[in-house]
Amino acid sequence: MLELMTSMLVPLILAGVALYAAAHRVDVYSGLVDGAGDGLRVLVHIVPSLIGLMTAVYMLRASGALELAAQALAPLLSRVGLPPELLGLMLVRPVSGSAALGVGAEVIGTYGPDSYLGRVAAVMLGSTETTFYTIAVYFGAVGITRTRYAVPAALCADLTGFLAAAWAVRLLFGAG
Repeated sequence: MLELMTSMLVPLILAGVALYAAAHRVDVYSGLVDGAGDGLRVLVHIVPSLIGLMTAVYMLRASGALELAAQALAPLLSRVGLPPELLGLMLVRPVSGSAALGVGAEVIGTYGPDSYLGRVAAVMLGSTETTFYTIAVYFGAVGITRTRYAVPAALCADLTGFLAAAWAVRLLFGAG
């Protein structure tokens, strides 16, 4: 019964919105077309930023700079409870979701999905955000050019997510 309800949730929400719009005589199609047009304008505005971010991420990965940073920061990371093997994921995640998924897949492929590192990587991917992408999209969509404290605050939130992921996996599964 629960499975049927969860599989019907989205169709029921869409039907409810359609019924509400019909009852209030709202032209849903015009709203959809206007929203799609606005979305395309926003896309054209933010694509250059996204291309720059993706290029930078792939250059860092290809150059080996991420591996060098992991070696240099390993003592500090171990001291605060973060596995040094996951530094690449922690550096890439705020910039690129697809690159972070690639790094996470490499970690899981190397250490296994049920390993401590595999579990921490999976929880990190689920509990953090692609900070720079999100800021570029949302701030770019509304025309904000000076982010002031948004970037440092978002990066602190990402660090908190990384620490909490390692802590939660250690608490629930033990340090493998």
